[in-house]
Amino acid sequence: MKLSGYFDVGGIAVRNDDRYEVRDNTDLNNLVLSSTRLKPNKSTGGHSHLGQEEVYLFITGSGEMEVGDDRYAVSAGDIVLIPDGAFHRVHAGDYGCYFVCVFDGPNKQR
Repeated sequence: MKLSGYFDVGGIAVRNDDRYEVRDNTDLNNLVLSSTRLKPNKSTGGHSHLGQEEVYLFITGSGEMEVGDDRYAVSAGDIVLIPDGAFHRVHAGDYGCYFVCVFDGPNKQR
């Protein structure tokens, strides 16, 4: 399956509020491809997943990524690996940010 558009993951909107829009593509059997368009100076809720790892790829914008006790400045082109069970949250900068995420298995806790 080929997806069209500039990093359009397809799928359906699973969250859409004053902070962000999250879309999940669940077409594959073992992986979920998700995207988040985080509005300027907003943060994701933050969460962790036992038994699940994730990979975040930042496409546009900038901000800060929180993973466990660590914080990283992030911008377009950065990749962040989220270990199994690690708490993680994204904080957008003044212009917001757009990132895609890949994780294994069904959507366990979003």
